[in-house]
Amino acid sequence: MSSNLDKYWLLIVAFLLISLITGSTMLVVKQSSHKPVEISLSSTIPSQYKGDIYIGGAVANPGFYPLREGDTVEALIQTAGTTSDADLSQIKIYVPKTKESQQPQKISLNRAEIWLLNALPGIGPDRAQAIVDYRNQHGPFKRIEDLLKVAGIGSTTLDRIRELVTVED
Repeated sequence: MSSNLDKYWLLIVAFLLISLITGSTMLVVKQSSHKPVEISLSSTIPSQYKGDIYIGGAVANPGFYPLREGDTVEALIQTAGTTSDADLSQIKIYVPKTKESQQPQKISLNRAEIWLLNALPGIGPDRAQAIVDYRNQHGPFKRIEDLLKVAGIGSTTLDRIRELVTVED
């Protein structure tokens, strides 16, 4: 009978020993996964917005760019991306008078992509695609009135966009 009692105590001791090792391991793993959180405050203040600046000419992406305090002309030109024929030794900066009327840049019917043509009043994605398809099949537009040859564009639509488009490159 004493051998059964010894086996019983041996099982209890083994169970306690395994429980102790498992519990200790879990405690160590749990404590090692908690690391202190570091909080750092940035001392940089975002640069102040000064307005928009238009960059055009021999750049890859002509358009308006935000001008912030501390921006340089070189950084703005780099943002717009230059073309291979850009002459960076001759940069033109134009500051309009206070009440000078600003003419919006016209969209070239011979160069504009679908997304840009789509922005014109009365021209949706289907008509924009039709303009590009016509241009690809028949060559560049010679006159703005040639738009009337494009399917889906009539005189009313042409009158709405006449002052917004050009055929000059």
